[in-house]
Amino acid sequence: MTFRNRVIFSTVGVATVAVLLACFASFLTAKTSLLASVDNSLHNAALLARPHTSGEDVRLSGAFSELVLPNGTTTPKSTVPVDSVILQVASGKLGEQLRTVEINDSPFRELIVPLSKGTQVNCGDEYCKTTSTSAQLFIINISGETNQLRHLIGTLLLVALGGVFLAFLLGTFIARTALRPLESVTNEIETVATTHDLSHRIAEGSDDELGRLRSVFNKLLTSVEDSQLLQRQLVLDASHELRTPLTSLRTNAQVMSRASELSAEDLHQLKADIITQVDELSVLITDLGELSRGERSEGEVVVLNLEDCVQESVDTAKTYARIKHITIDVDLAPSSISGRRDRLERAVSNLLTNAIKFTPENGRIFVRTSNGSITVSDSGPGVNEEDRPFVFDRFWRAPSSRPLPGSGLGLSIVAQVVSEFNGVVVVDKDPELGGARFTINFPVI
Repeated sequence: MTFRNRVIFSTVGVATVAVLLACFASFLTAKTSLLASVDNSLHNAALLARPHTSGEDVRLSGAFSELVLPNGTTTPKSTVPVDSVILQVASGKLGEQLRTVEINDSPFRELIVPLSKGTQVNCGDEYCKTTSTSAQLFIINISGETNQLRHLIGTLLLVALGGVFLAFLLGTFIARTALRPLESVTNEIETVATTHDLSHRIAEGSDDELGRLRSVFNKLLTSVEDSQLLQRQLVLDASHELRTPLTSLRTNAQVMSRASELSAEDLHQLKADIITQVDELSVLITDLGELSRGERSEGEVVVLNLEDCVQESVDTAKTYARIKHITIDVDLAPSSISGRRDRLERAVSNLLTNAIKFTPENGRIFVRTSNGSITVSDSGPGVNEEDRPFVFDRFWRAPSSRPLPGSGLGLSIVAQVVSEFNGVVVVDKDPELGGARFTINFPVI
C-alpha cells in the first residue's frame, strides 16, 4: 500500500468513526428526549388521577388508565394484558414500574403505580377508596415516536454515508496536496540514484519537516561525496607510494638475476635492500588496511584503563628503543575512557614509533597520562610550525623525513582513532626535551 493510500484511508477511517459516533449520539439523544416526554405525560396522568381542586379535566389525551386488583381484575374492563409484573405491583411486592411493552404488534409505554389500601382514585365522576392494595396502570401508544426514530435512523445513515464520501474526497485532496512536495524530493533522490551525480543538491526551501529532510539528504550527499573523494585520493596516494618500492624491488630482482657476476659483499647488500623494501611494503599494506576501516571500527566499546593500555605499548616500544639507546620515561596517572583496546594501543604505538624514529641515539622520550590525556614527547628535531597543520594528513611527510623509512600513514591512523573515540590530538614543541610533543585528549568517564 502506498503512503498516499495510507493517508487517504486514515483520513476516511477517522472521519467515519467521528461521523458514526456523532450519529449514534444524536440517535440516543433523540430517543431519550422522546421517551422522556412520554414518561412525563404518564407521570402527569398519575398525578391528575388523585383528588385535586383545579376543576380541570383530568384525562390525558392519548393515554389509557385502569385499576388492577391483586387477583387480576381490572376496572374498567380492558384488553390490556395483565402479566406477573403488574400483579406483583398490585400485591405490593414491587414498586413503581416504567416500561415499554408490545400490544397487538404496537409499542406502548406503560407506567404501573402501586396503590395502598384506602387510596382515593378517580372512579369516573367521583373519587373512591381502594379496599386493598392494587395498582393503577397508565399506558400510551408510542407508535408515532417509534416511527420518528426509524425515520431518524434512515436520515442519520444517509448523513453518515455522505460524511464518509466527503471524507474520502477531502482525504484524496489532502493526500495529493500534502505529498506533492514529498514526491518532488523523491524524484530528485531517484535522479541522484540513477545518475550517480553526488554533486547534485536539493533546494532546501522552508524550515519545515520537508525542509529538514532536504537538508539532511544534502548533508548525506556531502558526506558520501567527501568519502568517495577521500577513497579516490587514498587509492591514488597508495598507488603512488607503492610504485617506488615496487620499482626498486623489480630493479633489484633484475640485478639478482645476474647474481653470479656480483661480489659477495654486493650480493649481501642486495639481499638486505630487498628485505628492507619488502618490510616497507608490509608496513604500508598494514597501514592501508588500518585506514580502510574508516572512522568507525568494529568491536565492542568498553571502559579502558588508560594507564594500562599505554604501559603495554611502552613495554613493546622499549625493545626497539634499546637499539638506539633511547630512554623512555613514563608518568602514568590512572584514568578511564571508552574505546577499543586494540585501536587505542595502535594509536599509542604509532606515536612511540614515530618518536623513536626521530629521536637521536642516547635521546629521551617521555610519556605521560593524566585525566584522559596522553602526552608523548621526544628529544628529536621536532615539527616545524609551518608543517604542523599537515602532519596528520595521509602520506604526508616533511621534507627532512623523506629519506627515512615510513609510509606517512602512522599519524593519519592516530588521528583516525582519536576521532573515532571523540578525542582531539595536537602537536607542538616540548619545552623541556625540545622535540615534538603529541597530546591526545579523550572524554573521561
